[in-house]
Amino acid sequence: MLIMQTKDLGVVCVLLLTFSAAAQTAPDLARVLARLDKLEKENLELQAEIRQLRTELHGAVTAPAPSSGEAQSAEAAEVPVAERLAVLESKTADLAQTRVESTQRMPVSVTGMVLFNAYRNGRYGGTLQYPITAGLTPNASTSGASFRQTVLGLKFQGPQLPGGGKASGNIYLDFFSGNTNPSNNLFRIRLATLDLAWKNTTVTVGQDKPINAPREPTSLAQVGFAPLTGSGNLWSWNPQARIEQRFSMGSETGIRAQAGVYETSEVYPGNNPAAFSPSLERYRPAWQGRFEFFHGAETKRFEIAPGFSLSDSHVAGRTASSRVFSLDWLVRPVQLVEFSGAFFRGTNVAGLGALRQGFTVSPTGAVIPVHVTAGWGQIKVYATSKLSLHFYGGQEYDRARDLTTGSVTRNIQYAGNAIYKLAPNVLAAFEASQTRTTYLPFGLRLVNHYDLALGYLF
Repeated sequence: MLIMQTKDLGVVCVLLLTFSAAAQTAPDLARVLARLDKLEKENLELQAEIRQLRTELHGAVTAPAPSSGEAQSAEAAEVPVAERLAVLESKTADLAQTRVESTQRMPVSVTGMVLFNAYRNGRYGGTLQYPITAGLTPNASTSGASFRQTVLGLKFQGPQLPGGGKASGNIYLDFFSGNTNPSNNLFRIRLATLDLAWKNTTVTVGQDKPINAPREPTSLAQVGFAPLTGSGNLWSWNPQARIEQRFSMGSETGIRAQAGVYETSEVYPGNNPAAFSPSLERYRPAWQGRFEFFHGAETKRFEIAPGFSLSDSHVAGRTASSRVFSLDWLVRPVQLVEFSGAFFRGTNVAGLGALRQGFTVSPTGAVIPVHVTAGWGQIKVYATSKLSLHFYGGQEYDRARDLTTGSVTRNIQYAGNAIYKLAPNVLAAFEASQTRTTYLPFGLRLVNHYDLALGYLF
């Protein structure tokens, strides 16, 4: 049976080669032919060894009954042969599987979460699945359900690098682009990284959160964009390159220093004169850094990290400086309780994922960077081995004198959720939150949000 499977495998490989030959260049075809020759040679060697082992097993079964001492010796010899046969058959199956899964013969794993959300927003929630700010004018309350926040991921384990390093990478995608119409959910890249890691140094290129803002609250209601977006959490997933250097100060104490360049997403505020919008340079580099001190193990741990971001926005022939100081932390005094959060202060922070009003352009073309103070915090409680509780809140305050009529001067959001493990890879969650938005000069608006989620991890 194994020989027939191996022959069938060779036929499949020949068919695949035939169908793909027209689309491959000459060098690609040569590499494929060389790989097939190598695999065929390995298959022939495995077949020969399997035939030999089957012969040995057949002889052991049909031989005359031995004495008791001989029987014990035969049993001892037979077990390793059977085990070797099983290993070889497993190797043959793995060989065929590897040929299908990865052309580079490197491990690839599929991961992600199928996520269903049923939600309801209050009258100032607008049409978003999860409103970032309360709307200025009321509408009818909205309800809906969605699979848009489902996440698909691939993890790659690459080859060894010179100097004892290791290459690895991952990419995560979801369906959150498009709109809330179930037939118009578009695929998009969320996160992607390629890591070249050595013992104390890692070089990374990819798409991720700002280097100086890696943390965020826990939620199954806000997955399409980060929880507390516009309420103290800098989150924009943008291209970047960074280097991390680790310094050990003991078995449980050390420093992680990170520095790199991050691509900002510049946004022209809607309340500014429309005539200057085309002059905005949409993408700009930001120089960022973060320096984390940590102490403790997983059960008890303390982390604190100051950071910075430096960049400039170019609009209307002028420059709006972006200068941001940040601080984030994690405190786990006991295994069952954790307090984490972040704080930042600076100017023109919209390009990192804050409220979309980083600067104000006057009718004369003068550019005023908006001063921002913001932050968030979360308390996480592991109530049981299956139930965890999360209480979090944050706010962003934008200085009123830097803004124009209709801008947001303060945005506050607080929420609580419970996540329960129905099975090791099945999660159920309920979340309730309120967003309170203050408009200049119209005052406070608020919206309540309720979300019921069911997630399947794979």
